[in-house]
Parts: sequence; C-alpha cells; structure tokens
Amino acid sequence: MNEVTPTALDQAEHTADAAAFAAPTSLDAPAATVPGASRPLSRRNLLTVAAGGAALSLTPAPARAAVRRSIGTGDSAFSSLLRELDARIEAAMAAYAIPGAAVGVLLGDREYVRGYGVTNVDHPVPVDADTLFRVGSTTKTFTGTAVMRLVERGTIDLDAPVRRYLPEFAVADRSASRKVTLRQLLGHSSGWLGDDYQDFGRGDNAVARFVDSMTRLPQLTAVGRTFAYNNAGLCVAGRILEVATRLTYEGAVRRLLLDPLDLRHSHFFSDEIIGLNVAAPHDVVNGKAVVEPSFWPQPRSLTPTGGLISSVRDQLDWARFHLGDGTTRNGTRLLSRAALTEMRSRPGPGGTLVVELDGMGITWMLRPTAQGPRIVQHGGTWPGQISGFLMVPGRGFALTLLTNSVGGSRLRDELFTDDWALRRFAQVSNLPAEPRQLSAAELAPYEGHYLSRRINEAGTWEDAHVEFRAHQGRLQGTLTTQGETSELGVAFYRPDFGLDLDTSGRPIGTRCDFVRGPGGQVWWWRNHGRLHRRTDQPTP
Repeated sequence: MNEVTPTALDQAEHTADAAAFAAPTSLDAPAATVPGASRPLSRRNLLTVAAGGAALSLTPAPARAAVRRSIGTGDSAFSSLLRELDARIEAAMAAYAIPGAAVGVLLGDREYVRGYGVTNVDHPVPVDADTLFRVGSTTKTFTGTAVMRLVERGTIDLDAPVRRYLPEFAVADRSASRKVTLRQLLGHSSGWLGDDYQDFGRGDNAVARFVDSMTRLPQLTAVGRTFAYNNAGLCVAGRILEVATRLTYEGAVRRLLLDPLDLRHSHFFSDEIIGLNVAAPHDVVNGKAVVEPSFWPQPRSLTPTGGLISSVRDQLDWARFHLGDGTTRNGTRLLSRAALTEMRSRPGPGGTLVVELDGMGITWMLRPTAQGPRIVQHGGTWPGQISGFLMVPGRGFALTLLTNSVGGSRLRDELFTDDWALRRFAQVSNLPAEPRQLSAAELAPYEGHYLSRRINEAGTWEDAHVEFRAHQGRLQGTLTTQGETSELGVAFYRPDFGLDLDTSGRPIGTRCDFVRGPGGQVWWWRNHGRLHRRTDQPTP
C-alpha cells in the first residue's frame, strides 16, 4: 500500500480546470467586514474549516426547464415569508461580498427557487435555478443513499465489517481496521483521523489509491464511541460502492440515483459541464469579491465526500425525494419509505458540528429543536463554494442554498445555523443556549493546550494548536496553524457545551463542546466536528 503523489499530467489537468475561469481581477462592490478578508484566503485554510438581477419561480410543482423571471401564485403568508427571505439574502450578499447565490424552499406542496446576482464578477451572467455550483459535503448524502439502495437489494449490510467488502482495508490501529462497520463510516464514528485530503490523480483508481493510503491514519477514539467528522471514512464507503457495483464511484451514483431521479444538472466532472451556466468560485480581498480559479479543482480521490456539482433546482428535488415515499416522479421505486426513515433515525454518538447534534444517521446530521421535531441537515464547504441543506420532515420543510464566495459561510450561518428561517417556515427553534459566566474553578478543567492534525493534498501533515485560558468567566484561546495565529473564545451555556466567540468576545452563533474520558477528565475539544486532543495531560 504505497503512497502515490500526483503526476505531472495530473497537475496539468488541475491547471486546465482552473483556467476554465477568467484570471482573477477585482470588482468594486460594497465594502464588507469579513473576518480574514483583508488578505486572500488560502486553499489550505479553507479546507481546514470547511446582489442584483434575480431568477425566480414560485410554483406548486417545478418545471424542468430553466425559469428566469416568472412568479406563480401562493398564499399571502408564504409570499410574505419569501419576501423576507429575499431581503435577507440580498443584504447578506452585499455585506459579505457574495456575487451569486441560489435558494430553494419546499413547504408542503409549495416550492420556491430563485437565483440572485451573477456567476462571475469578471464575466457576469445571471444566476438561475439551474446554475451549477459545487455542493461540497452534501455529496455525502448521495454516497449514503446509494449505499442504502444496495442495502435494500441485499448486496451489502450496514452492520457488516468493512473488511467483508475490502479485505485488505487498514488504518493504523489493527483493531479498528478489523471491527469498523459501514454504518460507523457513514455515521462518522470510526474514530480515526478524518481530515485527509490527499490527491491521487484523475484516474479511475483514485478512490482505491486513497483508501490504500489510509494505513497511517491514527486512531483518536474507540470505534463507535465518539462522533468526529470524518471525510476519509466516506471515501471508504465510496470505495465499497465501487467494489459492489463494479463501477467507478461516479458511475455508481449516476446509475443508482442521478439518472433515475432525473437530476440532469448534477455532475462530477468539469468536462461534463462545459457550456452550462457555472458559478465561478470567489475569494474576498479587501471586502471585494475576486474570481479565484485555483479554488475550483478538487481531487478525484475525495469525490465520495464532496465532489458533486449541482443546481439549486436539483438540490430541492433531492430534498423532495428524501421527504417522500422513495419513488421517483414517474413512480419508480428507488427506496422504501422505511429505508429513508432509517437514514435519519438511530443517531450515533452526539456532540456538535457547528450546531448541537443528537448524532449522525446515515450521512445526515440529526439536529434537535426546542419543540421536538428533528432537523435533518448537511451542507458543504469548498473554497469559494459554500452551501447549506436542511429538512424538517415533521413540518414538510426543506431549505437549500448555494453560493459562489468564501463570504457565503456568513450567509449560510444566518440561514442554517441561526434559527431565523426555521422559526418562520417550520415553527421550530434551536435548543436554548444562554452564555454563562463561570468561576475560575469551573473553567480550570478546560484550560490547557489542544492539538489537531490533518493531511494536505500533497500528503504532508499539518498541525493546529489551541491554548485555552480562563478570562472573565469564559475561555480565551489562541489558535496557531502553519505559523498563522488568531484569537478565539468559548462561552459555556451548559456543562461541556459552549458558544464560539469572535475576537471581541461576542457569540457568533456556532457551538462547540468538550469530550471527557472514562475518568471524567477533559480529553478533547470538539470544534466544527473535529477533535482537538488535550496534550497537557494523559489521553488515550
């Protein structure tokens, strides 16, 4: 199982991909106060995390043709909510330097899709319902749903060890390699380091080569015990799809899902979208949106975890399928209703991933509400292509958002992390989280040094260090990554759970938590779903 680096041909293909967009120049736009926007955001840093004319359609059932400016009829209350949504999106686009966005809303039998702004600040074309964006990690839900089709056929078993399908599969821990199941891969509880972004070229064996390279991934927690977001685990699931279907990952998902569901504006390869309306990725520099072609290419080895290119209309059709009975528009059954329900049931270990989670189902984040109905959510972060996707099955509600700027993360937080849209459209809200002032003694167990690691596209290790100290009833921290330092903070709202703070000490809406070991000591800080290991006391 040798490590393989990209060939010169692979690098040339990446360059050709990037050149599909015009060379970056800035567009005068309203100044924005965006953290980190005073300099270009590197692709590496983005991977560490993850306004104008409109295209509008408001119809009980969507037409498949692109619709530019047509407004159907709807009840006045729904129309009023949509006007509020439009205003919020347009204000955020101006504030956060987002050139283009597309939104889709499903509420019962009512649907709304709209494009805003332009695809590219240098060559402006209006965004519409069929404009293509990278959807990032929402791709994982396609991987999980394709797996479920094979589960219902009896081809694979969610609770079987991965080695039943990949006999030579191995990570660094022998026990984990032997025990881990497909369900644990899809529910992000495999326990090994998950942020591995290695590029193994454009060949049909890219995913296989990635999986073969995973022997150096260390085990962080016991298999099945702790939730930690794991991109590498989804690549293993993608490889199982390849072996089970004898197709490439992309071919398997197309045959099992994209073609039967008639998602004709959903693709995996750049050469499939030539001539279509594509949203170029943008950086934010000095408050202005700048086309950044280098953000577009993505390693084929990561396709099962984030490679889909899609439109807001197709994403809303995806929501409709998951809220439905498992049949396509023409009545063909793809999954049973029970299988769809299972994907958003039986959550594994809980925690936080920007929001507080009951746990993960089969690739779906399962998010609690104060009123009881569960939110089923995902979304994606790829450089310059930020997306959100959520459903409230108990309310028949779905919301999806696609953007073409790093500033899109701020808009996504407003619509998907905050509960503004959830309260208005689905009458549910987040669990309460009122920040509290803790004593020095109460904060002491959390103080210390924390470390997280990742593997970049070239296969090199990169470390992030966080130092937490008590300060005025909260934790004040310093983050150091690759020589760059920034400030952060945490205000606790209940034991072990906190709100992230900006540099001025104000909550920014996202949540994190601390994970304790068997003896009750704090072993980990979990932020954006990633585990940061406590290094100043013994941990496993």
